[in-house]
Amino acid sequence: MIAIGNFLFRFRNQLFPAIIVVLFLLMPPPALVLDNPLLTLAKDAVAILVILAGLALRATVVGYQYIQRGGLRKKVYAKDLVTEGMFGVCRNPLYVGNMLLYCGVFLLHGNPLLIVIGIGLFAFMYQCIVYAEEAFLLRTFGEAYQAYCRDVPRWALRLSNFSKSTEGMAFNIRRVVGKDYSTVSAAMIAVLATEMYKLATYEPSGRNVGVLAVLGGAMALVGIATAVISYKKRRGAFRDPVAS
Repeated sequence: MIAIGNFLFRFRNQLFPAIIVVLFLLMPPPALVLDNPLLTLAKDAVAILVILAGLALRATVVGYQYIQRGGLRKKVYAKDLVTEGMFGVCRNPLYVGNMLLYCGVFLLHGNPLLIVIGIGLFAFMYQCIVYAEEAFLLRTFGEAYQAYCRDVPRWALRLSNFSKSTEGMAFNIRRVVGKDYSTVSAAMIAVLATEMYKLATYEPSGRNVGVLAVLGGAMALVGIATAVISYKKRRGAFRDPVAS
């Protein structure tokens, strides 16, 4: 699993979206949940709430203590052992947030088989990545990392630790926008694309042209907003102020 984790860590940005596309194409979404429009609407509402929870968790993590998860030359790497902020609540809070995003998107799609396979597959892949990271951190930080593991859960959120682990820290909204805007954009595009796919799959051709146009327009606006934020980021708009 560590070897698999190292491979997934290197190629996850390309591999994970491709896996989702393949799963969506292999398992079309159902028209309704148990032929019940209200139940279908409730399911979609829960899916959106799960996605928002994932984004909120990621924002909380980044806002208090950002950690670079990209590694070094696409390999697992860490210069420091970060235990502050949300990393004092959970050892992998960003990955928990990501899993909430994936769970919400799969639930929004609605195919029961896809939900089970998708969540199970991504849970396995993230567990492999975590094992690979843990092996590196143990080699690098030794007893300090072992002590950290004893105090902080791998996946659960020990919220009782939040006050202590964020003591003296200020929430940095500028950093949240600058570091996590692409994740928010990807989540919004995934939601819009899933809804378009559902309409195109089970609605008669031409019946929902207006709705599809609105969703397509919304997707274009998300793309424009993302490009604007990316441009401003390159211009230094979201850099942390330098203390004088």
